[in-house]
Amino acid sequence: MKLFLKEHALLILLNIVQFTAILLIYWLDGYRNLLPALYAIFIGFFFLVCYLFYQYFSRRTFYHRLSHPMETLDESLQKSSPHPVSEAMNDLLRSQYKQYQQQINTIEKEREEHLKLMDQWVHQMKTPISVIELTAQNLDEPDSSSIREETERMKSGLNTILYMARLRTIEQDFQIKPIHLKSLVHEVNGENKRFYIRNKVYPKVEERTEGLTVQSDEKWLYFILTQLVLNAVKYSADKSNSILISIYEREKEAVLEVKDFGVGIPEADKRRIFDAFYTGENGRKFRESTGMGLYLIKESVEYLHHRIEFESRVGEGTTFRILFSETQKR
Repeated sequence: MKLFLKEHALLILLNIVQFTAILLIYWLDGYRNLLPALYAIFIGFFFLVCYLFYQYFSRRTFYHRLSHPMETLDESLQKSSPHPVSEAMNDLLRSQYKQYQQQINTIEKEREEHLKLMDQWVHQMKTPISVIELTAQNLDEPDSSSIREETERMKSGLNTILYMARLRTIEQDFQIKPIHLKSLVHEVNGENKRFYIRNKVYPKVEERTEGLTVQSDEKWLYFILTQLVLNAVKYSADKSNSILISIYEREKEAVLEVKDFGVGIPEADKRRIFDAFYTGENGRKFRESTGMGLYLIKESVEYLHHRIEFESRVGEGTTFRILFSETQKR
């Protein structure tokens, strides 16, 4: 209604000025019988109001469509009222819709090709890294350890790239099944034992509630826990020699908790730690930070319909918790 009145405001004002001018002309000419003149003006306003009512009610769908933003792109194909202006707008929107669809399809195709290329490249790079690791085993120390340390960093970076590429198609990559949390923790610890030894930070596993099993995707949950463990060790090195991985139940939710006793997260950085590429104050001190680990964790946790929360104090350490709503015990 507001849009309709704005569009016809000039017409209404023009009629008021016109009727006023006619009355003024008659008055200046000496005509003093106002009743016929007022009656004529009333008839004029009556026809104006009838015209406006007809215009509004015959095109109210059109005005409603213009006044309310579209929630989806498909709404641009909806028809409004059968009037020339409305039909012209429908044709314009359909034309724009086709152009947008073509552009979206082109971008989607390019994105899929890019992700496929990234996926293939990561897998191709893993083979030479494995060969380098095998070759390094035949070298003397400390050269052997130094080379294997660098290859582990490369593998970690490649895994991050791989999961970044898979994140946009994560819903197609789901395989939800029961996962025994303690077994998953032992698997992650076993895979990262050289990382623990190199940094002289060792995990302690505390199973407060025995036999907790959750419904999740094993591959993505393994990635989430690995990222939390790597961060905990990295920010604990030279400050503490242990991290604590706890499994327990809280208010009918299973909790997987990773706690370190390291540098902690500054208060100013807490609200942005899950932003992509944000490294914060600690990231400037620890040059290996990419700012993508916690971002990928948050995104994947939300896709899996779990929850994540954290607590941190500078100089005392940080605690991350993954909360699962669907749990069962062995």
